[in-house]
Amino acid sequence: MALSPQWLDELRMRTTLSAVIGRTTRLTKAGREFKACCPFHNEKTPSFYVNDEKGFYHCFGCEAHGDAIRWLTDQRGMPFMDAVKELAAEAGMEVPAPDPRAAERAEKRASLHDVTAAAQEWFVRELATPQGAEARAYLKRRGFSDSVVREFGFGFAPEDRQALKSALSQFDERMLIEAGMRIEVEDKDPYDRFRGRLMLPIQDTRGRVIAFGGRILDSDAYGPKYLNSPDTPLFDKGRTLYNLHRAAPAARQSGRIVVVEGYMDAIALANAGIAEAVAPLGTALTENQIELLWRQVERPILCFDGDNAGQRAAMRAIGRVLPMLRPGHSLSIVRMPAGKDPDDLLKESGVGAMEELLSSPASLLDTLWAFERDAQPLTSPEEKAGLKARLLAHTETIQHDDIRALYRKELLDRFSAFAFPPRAPREFKPRGEWKKGGFNAPPPRLSPETEARLKRAMAGGSRDALAVAVIHGLLRFPDTILSHEAALSRFAASDRNVGPAIDSLIAAAETLDSHAESPISLPGGLPAPPANTYFAFLDKGTDPVDAREDLAEAVSLLVERPALEAALAAATARFETDPEGAFAEQQRLLKRKLEFEARLGKMASRKAAKPANTNSGAEGNQPEGDA
Repeated sequence: MALSPQWLDELRMRTTLSAVIGRTTRLTKAGREFKACCPFHNEKTPSFYVNDEKGFYHCFGCEAHGDAIRWLTDQRGMPFMDAVKELAAEAGMEVPAPDPRAAERAEKRASLHDVTAAAQEWFVRELATPQGAEARAYLKRRGFSDSVVREFGFGFAPEDRQALKSALSQFDERMLIEAGMRIEVEDKDPYDRFRGRLMLPIQDTRGRVIAFGGRILDSDAYGPKYLNSPDTPLFDKGRTLYNLHRAAPAARQSGRIVVVEGYMDAIALANAGIAEAVAPLGTALTENQIELLWRQVERPILCFDGDNAGQRAAMRAIGRVLPMLRPGHSLSIVRMPAGKDPDDLLKESGVGAMEELLSSPASLLDTLWAFERDAQPLTSPEEKAGLKARLLAHTETIQHDDIRALYRKELLDRFSAFAFPPRAPREFKPRGEWKKGGFNAPPPRLSPETEARLKRAMAGGSRDALAVAVIHGLLRFPDTILSHEAALSRFAASDRNVGPAIDSLIAAAETLDSHAESPISLPGGLPAPPANTYFAFLDKGTDPVDAREDLAEAVSLLVERPALEAALAAATARFETDPEGAFAEQQRLLKRKLEFEARLGKMASRKAAKPANTNSGAEGNQPEGDA
């Protein structure tokens, strides 16, 4: 009976490991994990941990490690298939029926493991021969210790096109081709894939050799600098991470795992004492590789070279992971100094410099924001709008609703702060004549051109009470205009009637005294808000501090309203394609609209709480100087 890796992974995902182990071992909750005294050796202090999210148990005392299947076979002594059948029955899965073809494929894979293991032994022997002298010299120049050379299994492939075939003559030619060791070309004799290269074995999570990587030694020789085995029945480069079988135990000790661009970088880090490093194999990081990383730690650290290619690689990885984000799981990014890879930094500055970089990686969100912000010039409104569109396009790929909403809010907040930066306070320059008690500054005035634009915008524009009241409020308190600039600009862009008036006020505020507290005098005045409405910030009897607070609330409502209306329209338009989702969204927005109207009504109801004054009514709702 042959069980596919995919079927076994599904079985592990459906099994709660702590429930299986808890039947025979008393577990205690410890954060996100469970702990116990190890059942595999005698101990008084718990060092045995069970992690349901990652699906494995591990003892830091005796190094016992495994999944649910391994627990049943090692701790309870069950045969493998009996363990699988027991777990499958509990998970509601059917064990696949015997498949002769699957059994044949499994037998073939076992035979191919023999081929790759024999090839690895031969490559290691060749490294010690006179032909391997150049490869040994290269390893010495890289500073790799003898123990690292042995641990990582470095070898050498001679130049002879038929050398490997002769050395592995016990295997059929077809097996050598299927294992990726030989290349078959139509109308020509097969020949060895790896020739004149420093060889490196690629191993699976159990440490078995499944493929090879080879680095060219002669810089003038024809061919790529690095050459990997092709995909074979043993090797799927999109599902394999180089050095994971060594890095995983080290990651459990350090709590981190580092992803570098190439396997030589991973070895350089191991040579420097950073054992928890892995590398993809000639491709961008895949979804399967990200899941492999998340089984080890929740925030793997991606370490990319400090050149443009490294930055593009980081963005490809971010593009892959955004749809996969889930609570607690993300990526961290370390960008190397310009023009350097990890090996360069280790040689020039030592392991301390590398550890310093790894100790303070950037978040995925920080990296995404910085990349898009710096990707293109942002000197025009159109270019800034393009930045916003790119950021929102990224957030739309996130599948998890809460994470998508949080990313959207954070990125839009950063965009607003970038596109509408707060203005530095201007130096106070007194104007007017000096009189006892200070300067008697004249009321601020708009330029004739601005006055004309403002009146034209309002003459045929909106008679909406809130919009007209906000403009009167800004004329009454001109020193508040720039403090509301970001919000007012967003509203102006969405309203063709009042928008020009708002833009005119913002432009005029640049020339006004930022400390002036007198209202702007506008000859002839503007249309007053409808007589049946009341806004406290226009009432001359309202305390100025309270009036300014009310004006800020009114500006907030003014900006929120068009966004709410647009969202409602969009939800209504979705009814034909997604009636259930559109209805739920519409109900949520209608609730927000009721809350909005309640806030607006609350502002109008404040009149009852204030003492009557002689300036109430239509005249009292006009700012000074507008009559």
